Amino acid sequence: MTSSTTLDHPFFARIWPTIAAHETAQMRESRRQNLAGLTGRVLEVGAGTGTNFELYPDSVTQVVAVEPEQRLAVRARVAAAGATVPIEVTNTTVETFAVAEPFDAVVCSLVLCSVAEPDSVLRQLFSLLHPGGELRYLEHVASGGIRGRLQRFVDVTTLWPRLAGNCHAHRHTENSIRAAGFEVERTRTDQALPAWVPLPVSEFVLGRARRPG
Repeated sequence: MTSSTTLDHPFFARIWPTIAAHETAQMRESRRQNLAGLTGRVLEVGAGTGTNFELYPDSVTQVVAVEPEQRLAVRARVAAAGATVPIEVTNTTVETFAVAEPFDAVVCSLVLCSVAEPDSVLRQLFSLLHPGGELRYLEHVASGGIRGRLQRFVDVTTLWPRLAGNCHAHRHTENSIRAAGFEVERTRTDQALPAWVPLPVSEFVLGRARRPG
């Protein structure tokens, strides 16, 4: 895993706040469902501008939000100040994040596509959970057919990752979640964009997995 403690994606940091502020109603509802019913201490990985913060239920006692892009972390801290649950924003990568006390849940929203080594990150997230703790995830995943070929092309040429904060379009994220030791309890795949839209990401998986124990 990378030893860098922060990330520098100036172009992505400029465009992401606009994208996040104009999410579709469907994506907003998926975020809400991803957080529904959470309790206790939560680790959020890749908080971005803090889009999730206002959606956390009151049953959450603390959120530790990891956001390695310093420009986005500044915005996330502003969002945290207005949240109804206590939120601490940490400007570090998840790869270098460490904590003494395990969490009750980990939340990943549109982030596992962008980490350098998703398998290693997921094993780390597994270790950061209490036995029985939950992984909640909302992630875009690899498609088949023509769009799948487009995803593989833009990933290999580095065009999409370079523009989109290291986002990789063609990852079989749910396979990696299972391989890390999680038991997937609930999963649903949604088509967020019509088939004709010429963007590489369109299928999103919303799921819940648990660390056995």
